[in-house]
Amino acid sequence: MEKVTVKASKTYDVIIGTGFFDDAGSMIRKTVGGQVAAIISDDTVFELYGKRLINSLENSGYRVVKHVFTKGEVSKNTETYLSIVEFLAAEKLTRSDVVIALGGGVPGDIAGFAAASYMRGVHFVQIPTSLLAMVDSSVGGKTGVNLTAGKNLLGAFYQPDLVLCDVSLLSTLPQEVFADGMAEVIKYGMIRDKTLLEVLGDCSLVALSDIISRCIEIKRDIVAEDEFEQSTRKLLNFGHTVGHAIEKLSNYEISHGAAVAIGMAVETRAAVSMGLCDESCLDELIETLQKHKLPTSLADLPDKTKYNAKNLAEVCLSDKKRDGDSITMVFPEKPGSCILKEIPVGELEDIIALEL
Repeated sequence: MEKVTVKASKTYDVIIGTGFFDDAGSMIRKTVGGQVAAIISDDTVFELYGKRLINSLENSGYRVVKHVFTKGEVSKNTETYLSIVEFLAAEKLTRSDVVIALGGGVPGDIAGFAAASYMRGVHFVQIPTSLLAMVDSSVGGKTGVNLTAGKNLLGAFYQPDLVLCDVSLLSTLPQEVFADGMAEVIKYGMIRDKTLLEVLGDCSLVALSDIISRCIEIKRDIVAEDEFEQSTRKLLNFGHTVGHAIEKLSNYEISHGAAVAIGMAVETRAAVSMGLCDESCLDELIETLQKHKLPTSLADLPDKTKYNAKNLAEVCLSDKKRDGDSITMVFPEKPGSCILKEIPVGELEDIIALEL
């Protein structure tokens, strides 16, 4: 096992390895203590791993309660959030007890926001079961839910007490869900580490552990420098400005990873047109995305008329990355290096249209 320590407003460990999931209870007990462990999960993940986690927690002395909701981004809303905090109150959790997110990005985001806001903060542990959650959403403290106006508009920065990444859990992922995670890995390669783009062909458990660890190290360093996303942390949004707009326009039928993949391609094509990077940078990104069966263009989407520059720009302007009359976008200079650029909101449609 490997340990990456994140030092932010709370210092915590991210454990990466294989085959330790059944020891989660004792690891959580050692880290946070408490009497009650509340598992928050979706129905698909809980069916796969819920009983094993309950057994592990009970064997470590916890009274275990669970709240399971329907899988998918459509459940990441205020209704589900309120049902979780009402559940925590009904089960009489105290501030010394622990909320455990079991699953991908949706359970992690919504359970984290519940943990942050219930009693103004209770212990929180992330057990990510998707590649996307392991490399990105389980680390760094972003929690939240979607509003009708846009993605992640209601939330809080709330660091977990512990993150447990058992890579063997990825063996049950469908190929398209695994590809979603690879989109985030590719993002890390583009913004900070070109060598990541060169080692993604090996998907053995050992190689995946190393890849996950490297992504977490990159995020650790960025979060330590800018926990609350005032500057450097905005680099982690590469592909996400356009990607979130695609998700919203699709009513979340297009997955986060696929949307981010297209977002990265759109933003890199714009960077080429703006003279910020060479065509070779775009070529390398497209080749890497295609290698992992990810879409690379708005033309890959099912309804070309819906995902036009005007509609995408309109949704982007409801994004939390907007600041008054400008919005911060991320553009590559070369693989492994990206920059932040303030774009006047009136120019956003034209920039997205550079892709078309």
